[in-house]
Amino acid sequence: MSDGNPAAVSSKRPCDPSLDDATPSAKLQRSSEPSDPTPAGKPNGGAATGVESEVMAVARNPRAQRYLVAVEYIGTRFSGSQQQPNQRTVVGVLEEAFHRFIGQPVSIFCSSRTDAGVHALSNVCHVDVERISKRKPGEVLTPHEPGVVKRAVNHFLLKNEGDVMVTDVRCVAPDFHARYKALERTYHYRLLSGPESTSVFEKNSAWHISEDLDIQAMKKACSILVGHHDFSSFRAAGCQANSPMRTLDELSVTEVFPFMFFPSSVERSELESSNGSLVYSRTPDIESSGKGSDGSCTNSVKSELKNGEDFGKRSRHRCFVVTARARSFLYHQVRLMVGLLKSVGTGDLTTADVERILDAKTVTAAPHMAPACGLYLANVKYDLNT
Repeated sequence: MSDGNPAAVSSKRPCDPSLDDATPSAKLQRSSEPSDPTPAGKPNGGAATGVESEVMAVARNPRAQRYLVAVEYIGTRFSGSQQQPNQRTVVGVLEEAFHRFIGQPVSIFCSSRTDAGVHALSNVCHVDVERISKRKPGEVLTPHEPGVVKRAVNHFLLKNEGDVMVTDVRCVAPDFHARYKALERTYHYRLLSGPESTSVFEKNSAWHISEDLDIQAMKKACSILVGHHDFSSFRAAGCQANSPMRTLDELSVTEVFPFMFFPSSVERSELESSNGSLVYSRTPDIESSGKGSDGSCTNSVKSELKNGEDFGKRSRHRCFVVTARARSFLYHQVRLMVGLLKSVGTGDLTTADVERILDAKTVTAAPHMAPACGLYLANVKYDLNT
């Protein structure tokens, strides 16, 4: 593949029985293999778990309207997406907001389970809502319009920290399941490269790597992992999936602008390049005293200090985004792959090591996985026309 294109494979992929689009009732028999598995034995609060919770999703209230709800949230504010006892979770906060909106409890089912610290630009869940008349208890009214649901639920979410928000709502069929109907999931992972400390505005939003990263080496490593493989080396202990076989449709790394970057007109012109890559003009490596490594001020540094134009300006990091796209992932698969790409980028591992680790088929062969704070669930794809 060329360095400028993300690694990708054809939509025609080898047969992977674990990913067949079975009906919810058929899936109940193998509920130990969720699309985004959680560790075995992980507590799930007072709510039903495993097969029991999925039966609840199928045995729905025939008078209720099922809504598909897209949400975004700051993962570091929650102990994961799923319900847990005595913990603040995404599902717990959403269910509370819906309860306050309609006056009765609801059960919310997510398409993808995210760990504590993992963010979501768009996670999707479904919920059944029965609209009961407040004036005539027992009388079922016409379901709320999606826009009404979005505004009302967000109203209550804003009163509860405002760190999770509904971004879209759609009415769906009674048997539509947010998890089993998902066709594809996309994750992004942010890395900041550079010796400077992380800005307070970037805290808990990316993985800071003090060394420089070789993006070309990382791209070559991506091309090795794309495709249909046994990803046992990228499968954390406690994974509930029956099979380690997965089809990775895309794994790419791209350099992007830092999050907190407000370029001046001069900087914008300097950042333009003929080949489309970003060009950073870094501040000279000097000590906070303004002296060079030999203890003396250079002419350029003296000029900057005299004019005061650059005083107080933070040196920017280089920002890289790793994108992983597949129908489903193993437990911690994305973070383990990012940990490997980071090691390749710093030169600690080579592309030959990537092949060796993939072929080893054991997670002990992989380097440490990336921290949760840099991971973002970006999108869950559905066919809503059927």
